[in-house]
Amino acid sequence: MTGSSSFVVVANRLPVDQVSTPEGRTWRPSPGGLVTALQPVLAARHGTWIGWPGVASPPDAPPIEPFELDDMRLRPVLQTADEIARHYEGFSNSSLWPLYHDAVEQPGYRRRWWDAYRRVNERFAVAAAEEAAPNAVVWIQDYQLQLVPAMLRERRPDLRIGFFLHIPFPPVELFVQLPRRVEVLRGLLGADLVGFQQPLAAQNFLRLTRHRLGLRPRGDAVEVDGRLVTASAFPISIDVQEMANLVATPYVRARAADIRRELGDPKTVLLGVDRLDYTKGIERRLKAFHELLAEGRLSVPETVMVQVATPSRERVEHYQALRVNVEREVGRINGDYGRVGVPAVHYLHQSYSRRELAALYCAADVMMVTPLRDGMNLVAKEYVAARADLGGALVLSEFAGAAAELRQAFLVHPHDLDGVKDALVRAIHVDPVEANRRMRAMRRHLRTHDVRAWAHSFLTSLGVLDTVT
Repeated sequence: MTGSSSFVVVANRLPVDQVSTPEGRTWRPSPGGLVTALQPVLAARHGTWIGWPGVASPPDAPPIEPFELDDMRLRPVLQTADEIARHYEGFSNSSLWPLYHDAVEQPGYRRRWWDAYRRVNERFAVAAAEEAAPNAVVWIQDYQLQLVPAMLRERRPDLRIGFFLHIPFPPVELFVQLPRRVEVLRGLLGADLVGFQQPLAAQNFLRLTRHRLGLRPRGDAVEVDGRLVTASAFPISIDVQEMANLVATPYVRARAADIRRELGDPKTVLLGVDRLDYTKGIERRLKAFHELLAEGRLSVPETVMVQVATPSRERVEHYQALRVNVEREVGRINGDYGRVGVPAVHYLHQSYSRRELAALYCAADVMMVTPLRDGMNLVAKEYVAARADLGGALVLSEFAGAAAELRQAFLVHPHDLDGVKDALVRAIHVDPVEANRRMRAMRRHLRTHDVRAWAHSFLTSLGVLDTVT
C-alpha cells in the first residue's frame, strides 16, 4: 500500500504532544528547530510527519488515525509502556546514547532492549511505507530509528531515503563494542544519504563499513547492493529569526532586567542551560566555580551562577545518580559561600518557556556551555542569537560540535579544570570592545547558517530539493 505524501519525515516524536482532557484527546504543539525547518516543506507538499505522540498506550490500543495540523499530516506511532522502557530508555538511551558520547558513562546491553528497538523501528518503517507516495522523499531522524532506512528500503525500493544523526557518531574502537553493530550499520546503509553533525563522524561511519562489512568506500560514498550511499556532515542550527523576534519583545527585555534584580544586581551573572545529562559536564562546571570562589578569584555576591537543568530521562539509573551528585555540589557551594537570601548558585531543575530562556540569555554576562561530548549543542547558538546587543561572552567546550563554527567563543577542554577556570575569568573580564567583536563574528555566521540553511543543504545533497519545495 502506498500513500499520497511526496515528502515524509520520520522522527521519534511528533511535533505535538498528546494531552488527555475530560472532553477526550487533544494535541498541544511542541515547536522546535526541526519543525521550523521542515514545516514549510511539509505544508507545500502536503507532507506527513510520523512520530510517537509522547504517551504510553495500552497493548490493545487501536491505532490513532492520521490528522491535519498547521498544513501538516501527522501520523502517530503508538508505543506501550514496556516498549518505551526497552526501546527508548533501554537500547536508545542506556546503550546507544552513552556509547555514541564516547562512553562517558558505561553503556548497558540487554537482549530484550534490542528486541524492542527492532520491533519499534519496524513499526515506524511500516508507517512510512504506507504514507509515502511512489518515488517520494523520506527523511528519517536520529539514533532511536537507525534500523528504519533498511527496513523501509526493503519495503519501498522506489523511495529516496535520507537519514540524519543528531548526536555524535563514535570511532571504530568504540562502535565495535555494540553487540548489534552490524545490524545498526546495515540499517543506516538503507539510506541514500546519511548525515552527521561533523566530518569526523561521517569518516567514522565510512571506516566502519570497511572494517565490519568489507565494503570499499571511496571519498564520501560507499557502494551497497548496487546503490551509492553518501555520508557527509551537515551541522544543524537554530531558528535565528525566532530568537531575534523573542528578544526584541518588551516582555523579554523587561524580564531580563527583572532577573538581574532578582539575583541581587550582581556585577556578573554566569549561566548554564542544559538537559540534566551526564554528557553536559554540569558537575565539572560547578566544581570549577567552587574552586574559583575558594581561590578568591571570584566572590559572592559580585558573581552569581544560575544553572538550569531541565529534567531528562529520570527513570534511567545514570540520570538519577547525576541529579544526586549535582544537587550535592550545589549544596556544598551554597553552604560554603552563600548567605541568607544570597545563594552563590541558583539551581533550577525545571523546564522553561522559550520566552524565559531568551530573557535568561539576555541577562547573562557569561554563558557556560561545557559538555564532555556533544553532537552540536544548540544552546550555545541560541545564546549568540539572543545577544543582539553584542554583549555577553560564550565559554564553549571544544568537544561540542558548535565549537567548529563558533570559533570566537572562549574555547575550553572540559576535563582541564584549570583551563575552564582561566577561561571563565577571561570571559568575565574581557574588554567590551573585544567581546563585541567576538559576538558580532559569531552572529554573522549564524545568520547565514540557520536551521533552514541546514535543511536546504541536506535536501540538496539528497538530490531531491526541487521535488519537495
